[in-house]
Amino acid sequence: MTDPQHASGPRTDRHRPDGGGPPPLLAVTLGDPVGIGPEITARTLADPAIGALGRGLAVGDAAVLRRAVAVCGLDVEVNAVGTPGEARFEPGTIDVLDLGIAPADLPWGTVDAVAGRSAVAAIEAATRAALDGEVDGIVTAPINKEAIWAAGSQHLGHTEMLGELTGAAHFDTMFVVRGLKIFFTTRHVSLRTALDQLTEERVAAAVRHATTALRVFGHDEPRLAVAAINPHGGEGGHFGDEEVTVLRPAVEKAAAEGLGVVGPIPADSVFHQGLEGRFDGVLSHFHDQGHIPAKTVDFDGTVSVTVGLPVLRTSVDHGTAFDIAGSGRASHGTMAAAFRAAADFSRFTDRIRAAYGTEAGR
Repeated sequence: MTDPQHASGPRTDRHRPDGGGPPPLLAVTLGDPVGIGPEITARTLADPAIGALGRGLAVGDAAVLRRAVAVCGLDVEVNAVGTPGEARFEPGTIDVLDLGIAPADLPWGTVDAVAGRSAVAAIEAATRAALDGEVDGIVTAPINKEAIWAAGSQHLGHTEMLGELTGAAHFDTMFVVRGLKIFFTTRHVSLRTALDQLTEERVAAAVRHATTALRVFGHDEPRLAVAAINPHGGEGGHFGDEEVTVLRPAVEKAAAEGLGVVGPIPADSVFHQGLEGRFDGVLSHFHDQGHIPAKTVDFDGTVSVTVGLPVLRTSVDHGTAFDIAGSGRASHGTMAAAFRAAADFSRFTDRIRAAYGTEAGR
């Protein structure tokens, strides 16, 4: 359960969809200091068009951000601050909540414990600011798992770390691509393990979580489609029986609970139907089943949102790209997309807190 000291009411100056109040204030972590995170963050926060959507506060090391600004050839000043309230958000300036951990001379593109410690500290600082209502959401740059493990972290990655920091009982990944929201019954396991993990109750629970997330993020009457697994949806069990034994019973159970869910629908058509507007979301069942269609349609525009946390968090969906880190060549398209999504979704911060901020909400 969320710490009571972090369960205070929403910011009174939060951006509102009716145009009142200032634009949302978003904490943007630099990610691994020797990956491309600082570069794509610098390019994103230096973009005036992005600044018009929200006030971006970088979170990390000022020295690292200054090096990234230089590598990218940006004509901006880096303003180090100690608290979000000190940020100026002036044109030509990137404000950074300075952690003072990583120096500017760490070798690019290498696994480094100091870099890992900086990346973890940035996530912790941004999360505290979001829980305390100092920022309206978090946008995260990529981290390197080996580096955070070298720094002593026991987490598998960003999402697990955020779950512990916020006290979330359950959290999921939601992809957003061109308005369609994609969910996952299983994620980072082998395909064989994912199929073994599919049970009627697990799929029904995934439907419930996905439907809740759709409501939280603006769909008052959610329309969710459940993807099939086998070719042609199994052809009545001739090409595999998971649709008959697991998926259809789970859909029927969820529908009997009053949820707006249909399926299973063959995976080679359900994502197209969703992008055409027939559904608000699609529940996929293993990692690549949801990743491939999203990234094929719009690689740079696919945004990862962690649902189930009492705070808003969006993220790029790529790694640290150590091979090009420090070259200034990294595209910031995915970071810009994640920032735009967070700015848009900030209008749902109250819904996020209401749905996920208490044990009852989970």
